[in-house]
Amino acid sequence: MSMGTSEAIFLRGSAPHVFCYDPCFSRSNPILPRKSGVKCRKSRVYAQSLNCSRTPGNSRGVNGIHQIGYGHDAIKPYRFMSCRCQQVEKNSGLTAEDVNGAWLGDRAIKQNPSSEVNISNVRGLKEEAQPIIEAKKELTTNGKISGGAPDSSMDSLDDEAWNLLRDSMVYYCGSPIGTIAAKDPTSINVLNYDQVFIRDFIPSGIAFLLKGEYDIVRNFILHTLQLQSWEKTMDCHSPGQGLMPASFKVRTVPLDGDEFATEEVLDPDFGEAAIGRVAPVDSGLWWIILLRAYGKCSGDLTVQERVDVQTGIKMILKLCLADGFDMFPTLLVTDGSCMIDRRMGIHGHPLEIQALFYSALLSARDMLTAEDGSQDLIRALNNRLVALSFHIREYYWIDMKKLNEIYRYKTEEYSYDAVNKFNIYPDQISPWLVEWMPNRGGYLIGNLQPAHMDFRFFSLGNLWSITSSLATKEQSHAILDLIEAKWSDLIADMPLKICYPALEGQEWKIITGSDPKNTPWSYHNGGSWPTLLWQLTVACIKMGRPEIAEKAVEIAGKRIAKDRWPEYYDTKRARFIGKQACLYQTWSIAGYLVAKLLLKNPSSAKILINDEDEELANAFYCMIDNPKRNRSRKPKKSPFII
Repeated sequence: MSMGTSEAIFLRGSAPHVFCYDPCFSRSNPILPRKSGVKCRKSRVYAQSLNCSRTPGNSRGVNGIHQIGYGHDAIKPYRFMSCRCQQVEKNSGLTAEDVNGAWLGDRAIKQNPSSEVNISNVRGLKEEAQPIIEAKKELTTNGKISGGAPDSSMDSLDDEAWNLLRDSMVYYCGSPIGTIAAKDPTSINVLNYDQVFIRDFIPSGIAFLLKGEYDIVRNFILHTLQLQSWEKTMDCHSPGQGLMPASFKVRTVPLDGDEFATEEVLDPDFGEAAIGRVAPVDSGLWWIILLRAYGKCSGDLTVQERVDVQTGIKMILKLCLADGFDMFPTLLVTDGSCMIDRRMGIHGHPLEIQALFYSALLSARDMLTAEDGSQDLIRALNNRLVALSFHIREYYWIDMKKLNEIYRYKTEEYSYDAVNKFNIYPDQISPWLVEWMPNRGGYLIGNLQPAHMDFRFFSLGNLWSITSSLATKEQSHAILDLIEAKWSDLIADMPLKICYPALEGQEWKIITGSDPKNTPWSYHNGGSWPTLLWQLTVACIKMGRPEIAEKAVEIAGKRIAKDRWPEYYDTKRARFIGKQACLYQTWSIAGYLVAKLLLKNPSSAKILINDEDEELANAFYCMIDNPKRNRSRKPKKSPFII
């Protein structure tokens, strides 16, 4: 079956199943597949301080349906989720803070069953949660509790980080659903930093998983799934089916006809409101990676086995594996479609997307249930994995030996046996690279297109290539060797450079469009991002070299809390807080916490690591036809099409 066809995928039998879907998840929810084409009305359910009446559809009762098919005959997607929250008592005075506190109080009760609290009494529950609410209100700009006797549990850097991370949590119908991008009490202009970004939540989700707090990750996975392929448009054009939003926000709106009733609505952004209006490519890839991590860490495989989750995985894969005009196995994307979300000359086949793509394909293959409808998809997935790994390892890799080869390239070669397959001109080798490349070590370049190699070092792409085993074992060690050799450039006074070197002068003007936020050594143009610490840590643990990450975490710990957890740092040595950096940036906080947790318990990194698949490795070695490699003589269970 061709991956480019528009046939519908149904998970069981020959026709779609029709079920009702409850958008307000709880532990008691049965495992129900996503609904296909019926309205689902729920009776009023009382939960702590909220009365939640689930209303499928938009804020005015329009039917909302989540799509499970493809092509023109596909069932339209779930418009968005809403939850009507009515005050229990007219004069109870409950606020969002009270709801948050009530949830925390209930969580404490679960941890201490001996506590006797009547959850049907809202006022009593509010009194139980009041100390927590008051503690949250007393947080000052340095994250410490002001006033009263000092609390020894708040003295350490880790405790401060955990308090700030929990303070950034967002609730939907009384349950935690994610963390906002930043919560800076000194900032008035929040832009879109008060939203839950999928890529930003990943380190937060990993932190909660490692801490044993699984509910928020489960809720995030299931709720964001229901926002997939929403029907928002940009100039009358809809996003691709299967696309995950860049972010979402919980909005509370009043209901007509009832002065005491409100409705909570999840409002996603697919890029139609973002700067540059670019749809996120990495959101769906990160979602699959987090889903696998949740199952491995919690042991709860029922989430990934749900019919709606299985369909969501397949929708993302169908979108990424669709046939097109591109001849390369890498994923073709536009500028600004990933962590570097502004114009930085990464359009084409940026390494970051390829590493996440490879990791998501491996993770999806582990989670897809075996059934007739999945066979063609798995076959296409396996073929893409082989081709992608060969392409990246062969053509993106650069070290001193490869640099010498490029320096002596012949151009205008026309044949199947051409050495310079992409017609790379040796004059593209920049003087900075000749001086910068160490004798020991190497890395994967940032991008490859016809007659163009982007020689910049991009940290996330290289680190995740190690984590996902997209890079070979030898290449992975060489990348870490390079980081050690170029420590003063890549780590400096605050880890970790997002890319090196920065674009400067006329090159900066042309490539970035004179972007005032991406000036040299700032933001995405060579700025330093503390959140990358956790990815560095995973890569180092996988390769058995945790001391590299330990040194970087120690450097970060000396400044990051004093600087109030900035989003990024400026200057070549990361000496200044970013000129437009948000403070109390959630993924800076979470990235530091995850790094500390992983170093404390290195075995927990396995929830994120993809070990190299033996069959993929054999297929790769066959493609390069190197007789020195060890090849398995055993017949493959599922032969790859090469």
